[in-house]
Amino acid sequence: MRKRVATPYMIWMLIFIIVPLVMVVYFAFTSSSGGFTFDNIIKVKEYTGQFLQSFKIGAISTVICLILGYPMAAIISRSREHVQRTLVMLCMIPMWMNFLLRTYSWMTLLENNGIINNILEYFHLPRLQMINTEGAIILGMVYNFLPFMIMPIYSVMAKIDYRLIEAAQDLGCNSFAVVRRVILPLSVPGVISGITMVFVPSASTFIISKLLGGGDMMIGDIIEAQIQGGANNLNLGAAISLVLMVVVLITMAIMNIFGDTESEVSLI
Repeated sequence: MRKRVATPYMIWMLIFIIVPLVMVVYFAFTSSSGGFTFDNIIKVKEYTGQFLQSFKIGAISTVICLILGYPMAAIISRSREHVQRTLVMLCMIPMWMNFLLRTYSWMTLLENNGIINNILEYFHLPRLQMINTEGAIILGMVYNFLPFMIMPIYSVMAKIDYRLIEAAQDLGCNSFAVVRRVILPLSVPGVISGITMVFVPSASTFIISKLLGGGDMMIGDIIEAQIQGGANNLNLGAAISLVLMVVVLITMAIMNIFGDTESEVSLI
C-alpha cells in the first residue's frame, strides 16, 4: 500500500530530478560530436574567478539574511497566535508576486534615472551609481530570499517548549545566557535549513545579477550564456553546472556536519 502511495512521487522525482541530472552529467562529459571527453571539466577552471565571486556574493547575502531573519523569526515565534499569522502573511506577501517583477521593481528604484536618484536630485544631492554594482546584486538577493531564511527558523522556534526557557531562568540564566544556551542550540536546524535555502540560489542565480549587476559577474551568468546566450556551448555549460552542483553539495554537507557538532556541544 505504501509503495502505491509513493509511486506518483517516485515518478515525479524520476522525471524532474533524476533525468535532468543524468542529462547534465552526459553533456558535461561529451563533446559536440557526442564523444566522451574531460575537456569540458578542464575548461571549467577558466571560470574560477566567477566561482569565487558567486560564493562571495552568496555568502554575504546569506549572512545579511541571517542577521535580519533570525530576530524577525524570534519575534514572530513569541507573538500571539493571531499576530503570528499576520506577520507570517506579511513575510510571504512579496513571494506572491512574480520573481521577475520584484527584480524589475528594484531596477526602477536603483537605475541612474530611477526613483531614488530623482529624489536625491530634487534635494540637490549628487546622484549615486547603484545599478550594475555588487551592492545592487546583494540587495536584490536579500530582498528576494529573506523569507526563505525567516520561515525555517520561525517554524523551529515556534516549537521550542517555553518551559525550557523558564527552567533556564529559574536556574539563574540571564537573557543572553538563555539565548546562547537554550534558544540558539535548539534553533540550529532551522538556521541550517535557512542558510541552505538562501545560499544555494544566491550562489547560482543569474537573473538578479543580470538585471541588477549587468551580467557576467556570477557563475550563473556564465552558465546562462553558454546554454542560451551567444556562446551556444551546451557541453561546457553542463560541465560548469555539474561542478557548481558538486561544490555546493560539498559545502552544504560540511555545514550540516558542523551544525550537528555545534548543537551537540552547546547542549552538553
